[in-house]
Amino acid sequence: MQTFNDLISTLNGIVWGPLMLMLILGTGLYLMYGLAFMPLRRIVYSFKLLWQGRTLKGEGDIPPFNALMTSLSATIGTGNIAGVATAIFLGGPGALFWMWCTALVGMATKYAEAVLAVRYREVDNKGLHIGGPMFYIKNGLKPHWAWLGTTFAVFGAFAGFGIGNTIQANSVADAINSTFAVPHIVTGIIMAVLAALVLIGGIKRIAKVAGMLVPFMAIAYVFAGLTILLLNIETLPHAFYLIFKHAFTPMAATGGFAGAAVWAAIRFGVARGIFSNEAGLGSAPIAHAAAATNSPVQQGNIAMLGTFIDTIIICSITGLVIISSGTWTNGDNGASLSSAAFEHALPGVGSYIVTLGLSIFAFTTILGWSFYSEKCFEYLFGEGIITPFRVCWVIAVPIGATANLNFMWLVADTLNALMAIPNLIALILLSPVVFKLTREHFKNNS
Repeated sequence: MQTFNDLISTLNGIVWGPLMLMLILGTGLYLMYGLAFMPLRRIVYSFKLLWQGRTLKGEGDIPPFNALMTSLSATIGTGNIAGVATAIFLGGPGALFWMWCTALVGMATKYAEAVLAVRYREVDNKGLHIGGPMFYIKNGLKPHWAWLGTTFAVFGAFAGFGIGNTIQANSVADAINSTFAVPHIVTGIIMAVLAALVLIGGIKRIAKVAGMLVPFMAIAYVFAGLTILLLNIETLPHAFYLIFKHAFTPMAATGGFAGAAVWAAIRFGVARGIFSNEAGLGSAPIAHAAAATNSPVQQGNIAMLGTFIDTIIICSITGLVIISSGTWTNGDNGASLSSAAFEHALPGVGSYIVTLGLSIFAFTTILGWSFYSEKCFEYLFGEGIITPFRVCWVIAVPIGATANLNFMWLVADTLNALMAIPNLIALILLSPVVFKLTREHFKNNS
């Protein structure tokens, strides 16, 4: 087992090494430049589309608004609370700066993913719209690239059981046990039952639940975080100073913080940023392919808001609360660090906010990722795999809630990178299609 663990650790170091970070950031920068910075220039337009997309207005299964909420349900999870804290713990305050950079270029990546997902989606035997990287590789590239789509589907199918299921369940069980002393197995069983009730209805029920829960949980968490920042507004200038300074200079050891080189800030900022917003992973376009729309570009504009909301807004709230509170030097890590920061600012209340926020965030991630993994399995094995998959998915929830998942975190992190590689290659190869569709859309709607 130790040999296998060492092997995965070595592979993780390779796939999250300099070449991978260059591929992620480089692809985002290339797409942003090719789009003439449209994702940043058209952000107000995108929010207007999101508001208009609350009803069905085209071919597809779910409203464009609910497609984004389904995507956000999968991305807003432990990465926004535990992931941000881990990035700061390992890379220092400067890691938050690199999370922002990843998100800004990631908006172009997420836009391109959704454009291609809608452009090359298919309709299955049940009349449902299905798409994602495996389909835009299959239908957009020449046949000799087909293996790339299969590779993505394999990694996506199994990555979900880590990033989207057991890790989320374990984080919730830990948080609830620490705050309310509820046994891990009880939390796991309750989540499994709730997940089963939702999964029975497929994408339409997942999207409906996400459309209700995601806006509520995001607004409530942001409101709580902003309240803390306003109460401690005098500490914010120093927090921003630490973020920008240590994005480019090493951070010395202080208190329980072991110190970090600039490379650590970049590596963990980018890695945790991708873990949180999933730009480039290829997961989100699977949800956006089901949107009721006749315009790939309009859905792309809505999709890119997922990265903005997830990282620029929610992750920033978590990071600024941690850094401005000073608790990032106390030696805590992960969700414990976030909880300590909120509790420091709001004694007697803060830890409950983090626990409840993490619980809802993680539960909706389990729902969103169930759809992603299901579609990957369906692509590989056909529609007959759906019911067995859903049974296995539900069973995995209580298993994850009660297991020691240090190794699973490592595996999930590695699978994330392995998912991203075929998807990023496809985005680069199909970028002329994205640029052409974008030019035509804005030329005809200017």
